[in-house]
Formats: sequence, structure tokens, C-alpha cells
Amino acid sequence: MKKQIVFKLITLAVCLAIWQLASAAYKSDLLLPPPWKTLKAFAAALQDFETLKNLLLTLQRVATGIGIAFIIGSIFGFLMGFSKTIMQLVDPVFGTIRQVPIMAWVPLTIIWFGLGDGPTIFLIAMVGTFPVLLSTIAGVQAVSIDYRNAARSMGGGAWSLFKDILVPAALPEVLVGVRLAVSAGWMSVI
Repeated sequence: MKKQIVFKLITLAVCLAIWQLASAAYKSDLLLPPPWKTLKAFAAALQDFETLKNLLLTLQRVATGIGIAFIIGSIFGFLMGFSKTIMQLVDPVFGTIRQVPIMAWVPLTIIWFGLGDGPTIFLIAMVGTFPVLLSTIAGVQAVSIDYRNAARSMGGGAWSLFKDILVPAALPEVLVGVRLAVSAGWMSVI
């Protein structure tokens, strides 16, 4: 554990040193300020009410978008992972939508939702749905058929199979999808 902390501190120190050297060589505080000036500006931004208000607004948008992405992605992911019929019916739709670049949705979202929170939340939800969906499908399909058969042989119904077998077994993959969705959601904040 201590080794990991030491390695992280060494990596941070090396990155800061490279940043400082590059800043000194570039000689433009506007384009590449040194680390200490950036830290000073960051501390000032944390004391500015308007900056904090905008940060909280952005956090709210990301949380809402990721929440929507989680709901849509996990519901359809469990359904598609569990049923080949649903997979064959729904996959062409999700597969087609997934191929459209996120920036191509921007004009449409402004037309559909106007200006404000709507377009941003839609784009975050759109970009976050697919990692959750694909990870959930992979998690459900990775559950051994032996577990499903064992649950059925012990009298477990569909709901029992879902809540006692599929959800716990697929949860690690679902969480990987959520983690990827949060990352993608932050990158799509506009």
C-alpha cells in the first residue's frame, strides 16, 4: 500500500516538473501557466460564488444524465442479455443510434429541447447509455447457465432468478459500465 502511494507521488512530482519546465520554456503564462499560478487561480476559483454555482449546476446535469443512462442502459441491458428475442428486436435500434457521433446530435437536441439543461442532459444520457447497456448485456450473458438451471431446479421463478442470480452476478460489469458512462458524460458536457 505504501509503495503505491510512493509511486503515485513520484508520478505526480515528475508530471509537475515536466509542466514547470515546459512552462518556463514556452514563456507564456496565458497559454501555458506554471503549476503554482494554476494552483493559485484554482484556489481563487474555489472562493468565487459564481464558479461554485456553475460547478454545482454542471454536477447536477451530469448526475441527471448518468441517472437516466443507468436506468435505460440497465433495463434494456438485462432484457437484452436475458432474452435472445429481445436482443434481436432491440439491438438494431441501439446499434444504429450508437454509431452516430455525439456532436451530430447537438443541433437536433437544441431544436428538440431548446437552450438550457435539456440538450446537455440528453447528450450526457445518450453517451452514457451505451457503456451501461453493453456492460450489462455482457454481465448477464456471462452468468453461467448452471446457476440459472440450479435456481430453476430449486423452484426459483423468473423474479427470483433475476434478483438472486442475475443482478448480483452482473453487478460488477454494470458498475464498470457506469464508471465508463460517468467518464463519457463528463467529456460530453457542453
